[in-house]
Amino acid sequence: MNGRGPLKNSQDLMRHLRFPVAATRLGMVAERLVRNFWPFWTVAFLILAPLMMGWQDLMPLEVFWGGTVVAVIALLGTLGYGVRWFRMPTRAEALERVDAAMPGRPIAAIADTQAIGNGDLASQAVWKAHLERMAERTKEARPVEPDLRVADKDPYGLRFIALLFFVAALMFGSLFRVASVGEIVTGGEQTLATGPVWEGWIEPPNYTGKPSIYLNDIPAGPLRVPEGSQVTLRLYGEVGALTVAETVSGRTGEIGSASDAQQQFSITQTGTLTIAGETETSWDVTAVADAVPGVDLTGPIESDATGELSQPFTAFDDYGVEFGTAKITLDLAQVDRQHGLTIDPESFDPLVLDLPMPFTGDRTEFDEFLVDNLSKHLFANLPVTLEFEVIDAAEQTGMTPPEPMILPGRRFFQPFAKAVIEQRRDLMWSKANAGRVNQILRAVSHRPEGLFSNETTYLRLRTIIRRLDNFEDVGLTDDVQAEIAEALWELAVQLEDGRLADARERLRRAQERLAEAMRDGASDEEIAELMQELREATDDYMRMLAEEMEPNDGTDQADSGQQGEPMGMDELQAMMDRIQELMEEGRMAEAQELMEQLNQMMENMRVTQGEGGDGPPSPGEQSMQDLEDTLREQEELSDDSFSDLQDQFGQGDQGEQQQGQQGQQGQQSGQQGQQGQQGQEPGQQPGQQGNQGSDPSQGGQQGRGQGVGESSESGEQRGNGAGGEGDERSLAERQQALREELQRQREGLPNLGGEAGDIARQSLERAEGAMEGAEDALRDGDLAEAIDQQAEAMDALRNGMRQLGQALAENQNAEPGQGSEQGEARGRPAPGQRDPLGREMGNTGQLGTDQELLGGEDINRRAEELLDEIRRRSAQQSRPEIERDYLRRLLDQF
Repeated sequence: MNGRGPLKNSQDLMRHLRFPVAATRLGMVAERLVRNFWPFWTVAFLILAPLMMGWQDLMPLEVFWGGTVVAVIALLGTLGYGVRWFRMPTRAEALERVDAAMPGRPIAAIADTQAIGNGDLASQAVWKAHLERMAERTKEARPVEPDLRVADKDPYGLRFIALLFFVAALMFGSLFRVASVGEIVTGGEQTLATGPVWEGWIEPPNYTGKPSIYLNDIPAGPLRVPEGSQVTLRLYGEVGALTVAETVSGRTGEIGSASDAQQQFSITQTGTLTIAGETETSWDVTAVADAVPGVDLTGPIESDATGELSQPFTAFDDYGVEFGTAKITLDLAQVDRQHGLTIDPESFDPLVLDLPMPFTGDRTEFDEFLVDNLSKHLFANLPVTLEFEVIDAAEQTGMTPPEPMILPGRRFFQPFAKAVIEQRRDLMWSKANAGRVNQILRAVSHRPEGLFSNETTYLRLRTIIRRLDNFEDVGLTDDVQAEIAEALWELAVQLEDGRLADARERLRRAQERLAEAMRDGASDEEIAELMQELREATDDYMRMLAEEMEPNDGTDQADSGQQGEPMGMDELQAMMDRIQELMEEGRMAEAQELMEQLNQMMENMRVTQGEGGDGPPSPGEQSMQDLEDTLREQEELSDDSFSDLQDQFGQGDQGEQQQGQQGQQGQQSGQQGQQGQQGQEPGQQPGQQGNQGSDPSQGGQQGRGQGVGESSESGEQRGNGAGGEGDERSLAERQQALREELQRQREGLPNLGGEAGDIARQSLERAEGAMEGAEDALRDGDLAEAIDQQAEAMDALRNGMRQLGQALAENQNAEPGQGSEQGEARGRPAPGQRDPLGREMGNTGQLGTDQELLGGEDINRRAEELLDEIRRRSAQQSRPEIERDYLRRLLDQF
């Protein structure tokens, strides 16, 4: 064992340990005071809090004395507990704590003596070196922080609860109230000896967020308080010894005595408040008025192509805005009173919108945007005045001056949609316009050829006309007016946006809308939105071509005048980027010229299909061909049904129809040709359908053309001749034959597994059910229902054919070894064949190419070089945003 010996160089050691030990000792004193006396100051805070709030003045005397006894016992008990367990730390204890905080306890090591090897010189040398190292280590001594945590002794946090009560008493009470305890103990003799006393409070309105003022703590002199603050005064002592005089309430009615023991009034004006007695205290009170809130428009109103408006504004108030409204009033004097607006309008209430308010944060000053879409409202695209109004908690209002403007609304570019929206506006302007609107809509529907993209829009218009007819004699009610206005809006939107047959039609519509916007001088926001619509429509069209391309299909190329050179997506995007750049620079003439070139190039986009091999088709290919024939016959039957429906509603006299017969035949032929090129399913020959309907010598076409002006009684005879093959059956019988043929085809489908095969069978089953519904409707004479069912059947047929083609492709990829050599030859693309984007197709018939692109170079090195180049180009800010977005999407894949 090591023995203890005298400290070596103890004076030097104690000199540099003096401060760390002293500071550690003081910390130990604080630590023991806190850990032993925390119950005492907790009880002290709990006693002071109610006394500072004045509870002793309100409670009965017995309760006060009982509480006093309990408080004194608690104070003495906690004080005795602290005194009993408190021990003043010694210097040795402090030195021990400092030593324990250092590694190796160097102070204790220095105090040790060598117990073994005392006579060995080598051992003594080692021991001496050890002591020297320990002495050096003591120079690193630092004061040890005390541990003031008492969570182990106060697990419920009683000390924090007491501290919270004490802080609340400091904020809402006063230490002077504790003095009233002495008055209670002495029985009030001291109060009587010193004279009467008083207490007073001023409480500002709650919405100001300002704290209450205790008048006893406020010296006499100037005092500023919010207007509307509540004053409460209490007078103690002999009645009449103290009186109150004030000129701040502005009271003119019945006023109580100035010496009443309790008085209460509101500060409504600037004045004086005086409490008179043996000593007089007076305040010059300034009533700070609540400022009126304000609101300003910080910019012009903006809108997009859909009619959504955005109006920036700023609102402010000294205590915060509660809410606000925007009032839009029709400026009748500025309205162009033409057409349906010539008559006096009905009384229109101003349109009131709630202003957006911050959910969190300060409302004394904030900036917001009023965003809404009012395209359906009557005021849309008409002159109006805009007023903003804000209200604060004091119900004061602030307003902006009336701002004249044209209320933004959705813009329609399709002429027929524009006409429908105009009639909707006239009907909403006055119910007296109902007859005029009815006549115009009838005139429009008199010759619907070329105006309606499908049967649904025509039927919707006829329904609106019938509703107007039903209320022509009795007049429109408000509910019916709103119902017809909503129907006209939906019709216009459907005409504008259209339920188009394919992506090619959407692309053409997007081009026309953009060209119309440039001619009409649309805003930059509208042009940018229409430009984005054109890009999306182009992408959808090219994607559709790529998806529907079969292995033996031809290519989709743009005839740009360069001997079969394909036009790729990069060229189209570059041309659209150039169009947008010219429009942003204001060079509209050049942009329109380039837009016409783009239209011509897209119009020349054609789909060519290869002829395939000479061998017999596979069962799957035969099923696809049969389904294509069924779909074509269903489309012809639907056209015949629609012709009969037009004849039922009446299309004019025989002479007018005979004059427009030739134009109608040409238009129907063009529509069928367009369906043959655009709406065809995979494997259908382009132009096949249009050729069938374009020959004027065919009986079906002649039957439809001649039957337009006939009576409804001849509809069955005309329908019998509409098949194009001399079919004398009725429409219902033809529908039944189609349904039975589809049932046979569905039962003869090849057994294809996978999800696509299941969906194909379900779609064909749904198509058969829709055909059965159309057949029943035709037998009952309900042509409108029959057309709807036929449309559903055609949609299900198209979906079934798409899924069937996908299932056949999956089956071919899964089992490449099956099939004859002849069948494999049919599925192999011709050399040099390209997909719709101009890429060469691989030998497997899939999109892309399987040729060697790396030229024999190292694959990993080449991949790394390409990846680095993509990263470099994506970081170049000078490149177009669409290109950098494409590069970032490429990087996301890695």
